[in-house]
Amino acid sequence: MQKLFFVSVFSLFTLFSKAQFVVSGVILDSASKEPLSAASVFCQNTTSGTYANKKGEFSLTLKSGGYDLIITYTGYQTQTIRVTDNNRLEILMAKEDVSMNEVVVQSSNEVKNGWEKYGDLFIKNFIGTTPNAAKTTLLNPEVLKFFYYKKSNRVKVLTTEALQIENNALGYNLHYQLDSFVYFYNTESNSYRGYCLYSEMDGSDSLKTVWGIARSKAYYGSKLQFLRSYYDSTLVEDGWTIDMLDENNEKHFNKISDVYDTTYYGVLDSTNEVEIWYPRKISITYTKKKPEVEYLKKFGLPKNVSTQISYVELKDAIVIQPNGYFYDQKNWINQGYWSWKNLADQLPYDYEPPK
Repeated sequence: MQKLFFVSVFSLFTLFSKAQFVVSGVILDSASKEPLSAASVFCQNTTSGTYANKKGEFSLTLKSGGYDLIITYTGYQTQTIRVTDNNRLEILMAKEDVSMNEVVVQSSNEVKNGWEKYGDLFIKNFIGTTPNAAKTTLLNPEVLKFFYYKKSNRVKVLTTEALQIENNALGYNLHYQLDSFVYFYNTESNSYRGYCLYSEMDGSDSLKTVWGIARSKAYYGSKLQFLRSYYDSTLVEDGWTIDMLDENNEKHFNKISDVYDTTYYGVLDSTNEVEIWYPRKISITYTKKKPEVEYLKKFGLPKNVSTQISYVELKDAIVIQPNGYFYDQKNWINQGYWSWKNLADQLPYDYEPPK
């Protein structure tokens, strides 16, 4: 990992946060160079998406920040491209090796009645068990395929097509291309990854008002708000504190007095991105809101707990963009409060709370 370094140019952040940029390009078959009209192009975890025209061309106007651009076309391998600025792309799509997919399915440990056996486990750990999760519905569970591996005592979930999810709590339809979901019985933990495109649900003005209130409630105290606060240098004002695990005592956390100390934080002057790194597990506390009663009940915590506490391990440094996007996302491991907040409580990167 490169050493972090600091540049005091925070006055530029406001300018960057208000800017927009355009990503455009053409999508072609890698062998024939023929255009792939109607190829899907969207930014992961946002409401921004489009389709290529007859010439294979597309264009997206995006708010300042970072995004994973996802390109999909039936029968072709999905591509992911990180974008942060104006760009004109030529995207060459390679066809999927169907024969390899068939071998994987034939040699797998697929459970024929997987939904009946593991469906509830999947929903609780993927969509969640929060009040918002109770109002969120998976519309096409038939596309899920379940695999059990006895030796490692784990369940893996794959899909034959994108998941269609209705979040009636926050007012979003989700088109989620699940790469994989794995639940480990020995540790009662899970991991999943995929690509999500959000779209606004239709509703009356009164219902949209309800959704707006719910979104704002979901935002404050979220990982998304935390990352934006770190980028904007407003952690303290926004109600965040960070403690780091003691080097010699695995049960004690020490308060980080200066979260902008160059040991942990830096601004990359060439791109104006923010980089953070903590060598040991950190405890992140949001002091402006209590945890939900449902969370306290689930984990057997006292009713008088007054703050939301999450734990994070960073495998390596992460780089944060103005919109709360960060990379590499595989370097971030959640525990505690944020681990309870799954898909039903997540907001897109282009969400902005009311002023």
